Amino acid sequence: MLKRFSVKRASLIWSLARGDARLLWRALKHPRSPRWLLPATLLLVAYVLSPVDFIPDFIPLLGVIDDLVLLPLVIRFMLGRLPADLRGELEQQSP
Repeated sequence: MLKRFSVKRASLIWSLARGDARLLWRALKHPRSPRWLLPATLLLVAYVLSPVDFIPDFIPLLGVIDDLVLLPLVIRFMLGRLPADLRGELEQQSP
């Protein structure tokens, strides 16, 4: 069954991961960002948009929760793997 990616789901995911996603975006644009960061981010975006899930969407509520939990956790994990000096610099730039 194909996953239906709705605007409502996207806005809910964005509201949960907004601060970390902005930090990740700044890290992607930074010249000292690690080489693994771009491919890892692209894989994360591909997972969110792909029809394949850990928990299928046809299971009520659980199918959406995996996206809502997994996305912020993976973003936080990737940010935690950034060099400390780079992360500190990025956090100081935050508005």
